[in-house]
Order: sequence, then structure tokens, then C-alpha cells
Amino acid sequence: MAMTYGIHIGHMGGPLDEMRKLWKFADAHGFDWFSVSDHFQESPPRGGDFDCYEAISTLTAAALETRRVRLGALVYCVAYRNPGLHAKSLTTIDHLSGGRVDCGIGAGWHDVEAKAFGLDFPRIGVREDMLEEYAQCLRLLFDPEGRRANFQGKHFRLENAPNFPKPLQPRVPIWIGGKGEKRTLRAAAKYADGWNAPYIAPAEWIQKGRVLDQWCETEKRDPRTIARTVNLGFYMGADARGAARGEEIFRSHWGPRGDELGGFLRGTAKDAREMVAKFRDAGCSRVNIAFRDGPYDWDALRAFAEDIVAKV
Repeated sequence: MAMTYGIHIGHMGGPLDEMRKLWKFADAHGFDWFSVSDHFQESPPRGGDFDCYEAISTLTAAALETRRVRLGALVYCVAYRNPGLHAKSLTTIDHLSGGRVDCGIGAGWHDVEAKAFGLDFPRIGVREDMLEEYAQCLRLLFDPEGRRANFQGKHFRLENAPNFPKPLQPRVPIWIGGKGEKRTLRAAAKYADGWNAPYIAPAEWIQKGRVLDQWCETEKRDPRTIARTVNLGFYMGADARGAARGEEIFRSHWGPRGDELGGFLRGTAKDAREMVAKFRDAGCSRVNIAFRDGPYDWDALRAFAEDIVAKV
């Protein structure tokens, strides 16, 4: 199966017109996925004072303004929403989009954000427990054959809970995102239809995939039943001048730490093509290019669509 491509908004700062252009571009230029991040304030590396739109409502708008791409989030934090409410929200988006919604969940990481909004944000081990319970609740609520959902966990419960109407899809794909080898990848092996790793280089992605394979063996699951994707930050340029501009923006975002980061597309389409090919050869089913705040480099995006999406 050929590798596909997606567009992800890694920071929800817009401007809003730019974000709307982005999901329309994805829909019209060969991408098969569009996703949002789940934050209430601008996330690092900067200070959190930038605009930040909410994920569910943004994805609802994207559902109404696209016709083809699948619509997801990478990823919704399980500490931010009750799973019953979340299932209802995504079921509604599934109907609005004609059956194109995916559900991506994760244990979360942005403790500063949670504190700012008065959200409980327990230690990571507890959030990983929550992640496993959350995935089970969602699967029960999405199940087209399940009239009522019942679940008793330590963190979440469902008591004869209805989810009507059911999603249009017979099975809403559940993605688990993250790189944690002890818990997150185990949860993916147990409950996920797909796994997404954000902002890592091919070698690390391959290594994490091997850990996922090991957890699949432990859980007696065929590892081929889990789709595997990656998010790559997009700082590519259409030409040498655009590449230099992209590098300047990359440095403004990440500073000296940028030299340690490998999960970003930089340089020109030739450089991006080489990295994308490494993921393809490693069995990656989709590469999502991830944007931060706009205005975006539309020349670079068109070059990526023409030179990579249409060819690699």
C-alpha cells in the first residue's frame, strides 16, 4: 500500500483564515488527512501568549468545509474531556463530515496549560491509566451494535450510557499518540487502530515501532493491524531563498535546541523527499506535515504537494 500524506496544525494560533485555507488545500491537493492539536493556550517553545483556537470546534468547521480528507486530532488529551462528552462530539462531527472522523487520544504533557485552566493533571502514570480506560469507553460508545455502554474504571465510568445516533462509520478509528515505551506503546498495542509519533527522526521512529511490535506480541495482536504514522514539523522552502526563510523561522521557534531535533522538514523539496522516503521504506503509512502559526509558506506547501505528495 502506498504511503499517504496529511496536514496537521501543531499550534492552533491561526490566523483563522490561514487555517481554513490549510484544510481546504489538504482536501484539494492529494492529502488524505487533516488534524488539529488539542491545546487551550500556545504551547512551547514560546511563552503561551499567542492566539489559540479550540480543537473540537475547529474540526467541526473543517468538517463542513471539506469533502474528502479524514479529520482527526493528534491528540486529544484524556485529562481535558469526559469520554462520554467526547464521544458525542466526535459522533456529531462524523455525521457532519459524512463519516470522515478519526479519534486520536494521548496522556497529555502540557501541565502549565492544565494548571492555568484549573484542570486536574495527575502524574504521568495516572494519566496513562486514564488513557487505557478512556480508549475502552470510546470504543464502547462508538460500537454500532452496542445499545448502551457500561464501564466501571478507577477514573471513568459509564452507566447504561446511550450514544445515539451512532457514528456513520462502522468503526471509528482510534489513534494513540506518543513515544512512551512502557505505557503509551503498550496502550496502542491493546486498544488502538493506529499509532502516531510526533516530531522524531526516522531512526527513532523505527526503534519505537519495534517496541510497539514487542507489545503486540505480548498482547497477542498482529502488529500489521496497527497503522503507523509520523508528524514532521514543516519548515521547508520552495527554493533556496524559501529554505533560508524557513530555517530562520525554525530557529526563532526552537533556538539552539533545534540542533538536537530531527523530526522536521527543512531545506528544499529534495531534502524533504529524502526524509519522507526513509519513513516510507520503514513502513510508515502516512506522513503528516505540521504547521505552527501563520501566515504559512504557500509556495513551499505547493512544492511539497507537487514534488512529494504526487510522486513519492
